[in-house]
Amino acid sequence: MKLPLDDPSALEAFLRPESDLERHLLTFPEFRRGLLWGEPRFGHPEGKIVLHIREVLDNVDLIQGLTKVQRQQLRLITLVHDTFKYAEDRSRPRDWSKHHGQLARRFLKKYTNDRAVLDIVETHDDAYYAWLAQKHEEFGAENPHKSLDALLLRVGYCRQMYYLFFKCDTQTGDKTQAPLKWFERTAPGIAPVSIREAIW
Repeated sequence: MKLPLDDPSALEAFLRPESDLERHLLTFPEFRRGLLWGEPRFGHPEGKIVLHIREVLDNVDLIQGLTKVQRQQLRLITLVHDTFKYAEDRSRPRDWSKHHGQLARRFLKKYTNDRAVLDIVETHDDAYYAWLAQKHEEFGAENPHKSLDALLLRVGYCRQMYYLFFKCDTQTGDKTQAPLKWFERTAPGIAPVSIREAIW
């Protein structure tokens, strides 16, 4: 699929924005650059971020019973969560202030003050990291976001929304489902939902 970087209308037609803010984000060159970044890799055989985002948006569509506000929140999180991967610092030791979730939050806070949206965008990978840390001690040693307790301390007030996004994000590409199943078993106070039942 070819989606030209200098043609916001092509991205708009593909992503089908539902709000003025969603449409506005697609006008920024740095945002479009992030959407079109990426090559096929483990977990993301689709390659480009925009293709992953389309998959996550399709999952959001499958969740029953969302309010209009919840749907808007999930869509906004989805559009922004991985869009700044191209700008992430991957040097070692890792500078976690330059993780793509942090970069995405800093970008998005200019356009919304929704605390849940901003916190989930920033910490969207932390459930996966917490799962990794309980399996591999060496990963936990280098990652400040290494425990489920630390994550829930941060997003406990919006844990169901966090979970819904984590589910929509994880049930894409060829991602392992083990972290999601672990989170559903382990995280207190969430109500598990089913999506993509025919596939997963």
